[in-house]
Amino acid sequence: MAIEKTVSEAIYYRRSVRVFKNDAIDEEKVKQCIALATLAPTSSNMQLWEFYHIVNPETIQAIAKASFDQNAAKTANQLVVVVARKDLWKQRKEANIAFLKSQFGNKSKSEYTKREQFALNYYQKIIPTIYTDFFGILGAIKNLTFQCIGLFKPIYRQVRTSDMRIVAHKSAALAAQNFMISMAAINYDTCPMEGFDSLQIKKIINLPSSCEITMILGCGIRDENGIYGERFRIPFSDVYKKI
Repeated sequence: MAIEKTVSEAIYYRRSVRVFKNDAIDEEKVKQCIALATLAPTSSNMQLWEFYHIVNPETIQAIAKASFDQNAAKTANQLVVVVARKDLWKQRKEANIAFLKSQFGNKSKSEYTKREQFALNYYQKIIPTIYTDFFGILGAIKNLTFQCIGLFKPIYRQVRTSDMRIVAHKSAALAAQNFMISMAAINYDTCPMEGFDSLQIKKIINLPSSCEITMILGCGIRDENGIYGERFRIPFSDVYKKI
């Protein structure tokens, strides 16, 4: 049995594998890696994500076809579709409020400490202010208002619908990275894919139109020709800026 890799070892091991062997991987282990993905940091702890674990061979091939027959999809033993669910912000908001109240204890509003009341107000008032929109109109008004306030003091400026979409995708991408590193730690391979027909994918796995697919991850064991070349990175000195 292979020894699980350290975090550093898993990061170095992880590559985007384009061709997988025809070897089965353990569904339960992949599911455990998805569970680890949900421990990733997420904006305001909103957890606006879902993970669709695809194990049915026919569904995998249908998704591969909608992914332009990429080898990383066609040869995958399993797939994971990472979905951003900005549309679920109300449910996630209520879940956070319920969790906070369970932590603070059963008491009246007047008994909350300032810190506790601030935390509740964040989800009861600030989150709705940021996420509520109406065909982009409220977002434009909020953006203008916040930019004006920002002339006089620091203010959160990303309040449009397009901004909140980015926030949801950033959190989903962080979770996807958790998943890929967790898979690498147990000698499983992955390939993140952005090239696909999102409308067809939604139809194949019955996703609502209001959600957005962040990426599709091919999963399996790397073939000897599955990595197309040496890893290339821009020199670290070009991207590291010390201030």
